Amino acid sequence: MPPAHPFDDDKLKEECGVFGVVGVDNAASIVALGLHALQHRGQEAGGIVTHDFGQGFSSARRFGYVRDNFTDAETMATLPGPIGIGHVRYSTSGSKGATQIRDVQPFFGEFSMGGAAIAHNGNITNAVALRRELVGRGSIFQSSSDSECIIHLMARSMGQSIPDRMEEALRKVEGAFSVVAMTRTKLMGCRDPLGVRPLVLGKLGDGWVLASETCALDIINATFIREIEPGEMVVINADGVQSHFPFRRASPRFCIFEHVYFSRPDSILGGRSVYETRENIGRELAKESPVEADLVCPVPDSGTPAAIGYSLQSGIPYAMGIIRNQYMGRTFIEPTESIRNMGVRLKLNVNRALVKGKRIILVDDSVVRGTTSRKIKDMVLEAGAAEVHFRIASPPTAWPCFYGVDTPQREKLLAATMSEDEMRDHLGIDSLKFISLDGLYRAVGEAQGRNPKAPQYCDACFSGEYPIKPADMMDRGFEMKPAAE
Repeated sequence: MPPAHPFDDDKLKEECGVFGVVGVDNAASIVALGLHALQHRGQEAGGIVTHDFGQGFSSARRFGYVRDNFTDAETMATLPGPIGIGHVRYSTSGSKGATQIRDVQPFFGEFSMGGAAIAHNGNITNAVALRRELVGRGSIFQSSSDSECIIHLMARSMGQSIPDRMEEALRKVEGAFSVVAMTRTKLMGCRDPLGVRPLVLGKLGDGWVLASETCALDIINATFIREIEPGEMVVINADGVQSHFPFRRASPRFCIFEHVYFSRPDSILGGRSVYETRENIGRELAKESPVEADLVCPVPDSGTPAAIGYSLQSGIPYAMGIIRNQYMGRTFIEPTESIRNMGVRLKLNVNRALVKGKRIILVDDSVVRGTTSRKIKDMVLEAGAAEVHFRIASPPTAWPCFYGVDTPQREKLLAATMSEDEMRDHLGIDSLKFISLDGLYRAVGEAQGRNPKAPQYCDACFSGEYPIKPADMMDRGFEMKPAAE
């Protein structure tokens, strides 16, 4: 599948994006547009479910991009109705790299009071235990996805309405979840008590919209109303939006990496422009880790706002020293070993005339395995750069995420086994500096930095401090960081 980022094997990947709409004409087309705006959150597959009072529930699930599957009139005609939800996927749970169409959301269930469909962004950390219990009681699973647990829990609930059943089911779920769901007449949305993953509410004419990010509201010209709060559940129908809080209140722990990389730069998170936050990260980097150089160059495209911030703060000119090939798609044929070995060169090219003889600061969002960073360094040096300095717009990624991000095993994370100096030597560069955790917190608006006694965000991938115990992974032998460390 085509990567959201040109270095598909060396970047953290968000699991998915969700979108729902009610009270509009031709809901499926609106959902398709919303999913297109959320494509960066998952490129593996997508699905749409709608309901029409004449034809009932309809669904379509496909592998690949939204633009290739949900734009032709013939397909969209099979999805009639004024209400619909959709999902774009990159697998973190389930059969990674070997997804079956049955794993593609939204999932649908028929209950005594009618049908319901559900789409989930995040990861259920007790899914294995739940699945074992449900199968033991007679549930028959159709997919390998952790999200299907929610449908089975709803089926076993004694709630008198589908919203009641969804609420009861989600009370049994641990981990991170932002959910959109639908019945024949209602659109529902819910975030876990810590609000790890995003979900926003918008207004479109007389209708309503739920989406993972505000950029999905922009594409359909909907008005952003507010974020769904951590632990909040909304039920939307012809009478408007009903809100309540079914879970015990907790201090929010929104994923800080949404600000660094996952969300689109034109989205708004927590009232803050993602682009401006990333520019602030670059400014903090320049304050914390200055270096004499001639040019500041982003690693396209995710490093661009931070590189601009670094340049503005340091006074070192910004330049596009690396150019991304915008037409590197999934239809590209790699017929020979020599072509395959070109690797990053198929996706990026160094602007030789610009970098030759220059001291270059390369700004990237993260270092995961380090394989791509080494290749980029080699390309820049081969183009004649005098020095190469890396500045990274996040702290060292030393711990895996269990809340909806595809992270390598801990031993494969470069920062889990090496110090910053060791990573610098391993990459073969003149200097390597990451933004500090406090610096990152300052960049997202926490003037005093991180509160170590009560962190304001989920930063487990950097700190090893998990706000939700990863029960399934611990059963498999994962060892959490000692509390005193």
